[in-house]
Amino acid sequence: MNILKAIDTFIKNHNLLEPQQTIVVGLSGGPDSVFLLHYLLEKQHDLKLNLIAAHLDHEWRESSAQDAEFCKALCAKLNVTFISRRLSELNINIKSSGSKEQDARKARRFFFETIAVEYDANGIALAQHKNDQEETFFIRLLRGSSLSGLCGMWPKRGLYIRPLLPINKKEILTWLTTNNIAYVTDLTNISDDFLRNRIRNKLIPYISEIDSRFSTTLLKTMERLQQTELFLQRLTLQTFTQIAQFDNKVDAHVINKKAFMQLDPVMQYRILVHWLTLESVQFPVTQTFFDEVIRFIEQPVSKMHEIHELWGIIKKRNSFYITKHNKR
Repeated sequence: MNILKAIDTFIKNHNLLEPQQTIVVGLSGGPDSVFLLHYLLEKQHDLKLNLIAAHLDHEWRESSAQDAEFCKALCAKLNVTFISRRLSELNINIKSSGSKEQDARKARRFFFETIAVEYDANGIALAQHKNDQEETFFIRLLRGSSLSGLCGMWPKRGLYIRPLLPINKKEILTWLTTNNIAYVTDLTNISDDFLRNRIRNKLIPYISEIDSRFSTTLLKTMERLQQTELFLQRLTLQTFTQIAQFDNKVDAHVINKKAFMQLDPVMQYRILVHWLTLESVQFPVTQTFFDEVIRFIEQPVSKMHEIHELWGIIKKRNSFYITKHNKR
């Protein structure tokens, strides 16, 4: 099966595109995003898609402005709406995570989502492919990720869609070369200063040398992890509805303490993540944080535990709930 048909099948199986949608396309100018843009242009006529190419200049390199110009010229040639911003132009304050790559990802998401809102877009298409999925697995494994993290990137999450996950980098480069399509090369993708590049350039080639089946078996494993995660998500929601109810008096979901403490620790963790997300609370996704919250809930004394500068957990004798500090 050629790669275009493979992507077609993947999109159909995961319901990634519908007719007459507006899609924001993340365009860096590199081979992956250039290929994605050309693929979506192939679908534009049949599906009547409205494509908007979005490029964020992180200003890491002196030559980064040239990448923006390349993308602008490409979109002019292809008659695609093009929007570009420099990182310094974004109205965003990113607290450093210690990872330049992760901070850049947050900035891109902010930029793409801003464009999506402005154009009332139905989706944001990103160009991650099969090799990116493998690298993501090892990055998260090395950082001590949960099961949810080890699932890797999903074909569809919220507005984000990833149509290229069934194909690999080599296939993309071959297609671009065959069709004489130009792209830019970002030298930071080669530098071993970044963890992802060290995994790409050193770890994965070594494992592939040990067992040539590595790529196929890892992706099958990740698919099974995703299936398991979907089951646990359904079970979490079901359990939450059994032990929690919305209370208009406190304007929050109130959880039954006894029922919560009888849950398996794994389900306690998942319930807390679901609950805090539902209440739109910012929280650190660390085991230390959740262990601290559970120790507080276990205590018999009614009190308040601050979990954020704006939020706290109020614990009564038989229940607990989230409150904003300005409600007290």
